[in-house]
Amino acid sequence: MFDLEFMRPERLWWLLLIPLLVGLYLFLLWRRARKARPHQITNLQRVLPRQQAWKRHVAVGAAVLALAALNVAFAQPKGQVEVPRERATIVLAIDVSRSMIAEDVAPNRLAAAKSAAQDFLEMLPTGFNVALVSFAGTAAVVVPPTTDRGVVSAAIENLQVAPSTAIGEGIYSALDAMAQAPPDPNDPDSTAPGAIVLLSDGYTNVGRPSDQAAQQSKKEGIPIYTIAYGTENGYVENDGRREPVPVNPAELRQISQISGGKAFAAGSENELKQVYSSIARQVGYMKVDQEVTEAYAGYALGFAILAGIAVISLAARWP
Repeated sequence: MFDLEFMRPERLWWLLLIPLLVGLYLFLLWRRARKARPHQITNLQRVLPRQQAWKRHVAVGAAVLALAALNVAFAQPKGQVEVPRERATIVLAIDVSRSMIAEDVAPNRLAAAKSAAQDFLEMLPTGFNVALVSFAGTAAVVVPPTTDRGVVSAAIENLQVAPSTAIGEGIYSALDAMAQAPPDPNDPDSTAPGAIVLLSDGYTNVGRPSDQAAQQSKKEGIPIYTIAYGTENGYVENDGRREPVPVNPAELRQISQISGGKAFAAGSENELKQVYSSIARQVGYMKVDQEVTEAYAGYALGFAILAGIAVISLAARWP
């Protein structure tokens, strides 16, 4: 759905005819019912087939709706519609801390995250540049922005776990990767939109604060879509002991709010794929103002056809 505006709003005054037509039809029905004699049947009524009132109502209703839709089209409506972006840069920032080997998500968090991230690559338009950043105790740009999905996919598959979690450093590295995006050869001075998609399950315990990194991302106009991945029951084995590693959605939610992005949560691989699909839709499309006159002209045609069928049904004798 979209909010409608009109290029010629003064033409909407013709819609006032619609309630007048409906009122006239209701008046004629009332007048006919008043004149009818319920117990008197004429010879002509005996010969002619009885009309079904609902068909008549459908014909009139569809005709009125056709006029209304045609009038809206006449006013030249426009609304915000989603159109695919031609260019953008997406940085995938993936947490590879030791907590990502927790098996509360089968087969473990990192393996499932790799699979979902590779599916995400296929959802993005081919013209998008994609970069990969990994972070644990430190962060690194694994693959700078490129349109080569194969390179990014192979790098995702080769990610390995490491100790500690530095979400803030992951964001700063993602911003560094964003700065490496190649210019548009057709318009070198333009800046393509960008976004960071950050997946993590833990708490920042080393490095610069994540909220400061989110502020920097906001300053550069780059929203961060965060994914809190895992469940509260996650744990890892440490010297034969279970060490709980519950997911921490609060910090990631704060990052998304500060940067102007959106926060998501996923507790399984299927949920994660759904989240990635939603993010791909949001970053892959943009809303633009576009005239939608043709849509309402089409509605008018559809209602007119329905009215015509109802009228023919009233007049015809079917075998």
